[in-house]
Amino acid sequence: MSDDLWTRQEIESPCVKICVIHPEARLCIGCFRTGEEIQKWSRLTAQERRDIMDVLAERGKTLTKRRGGRDARMQRTRGPEPAVVFAPKED
Repeated sequence: MSDDLWTRQEIESPCVKICVIHPEARLCIGCFRTGEEIQKWSRLTAQERRDIMDVLAERGKTLTKRRGGRDARMQRTRGPEPAVVFAPKED
């Protein structure tokens, strides 16, 4: 027996609750949608949502490389650190 009173029609969504926008790709690292797609999601038709969801896996392949954390981010903004050379102490 089904209780239609408690049945909810949720909007289909690829969200995995890891909501962080990649600073360069401008894609959510959890679901691979753009910020604009996330913003408009509830107003899209079911077909428009399916069309977007069909391309998300392909988009995700562009974010598989680790960015390198803080060190890589700092190098992107100011260039590589100069090498530090230690010379032997003279007596």
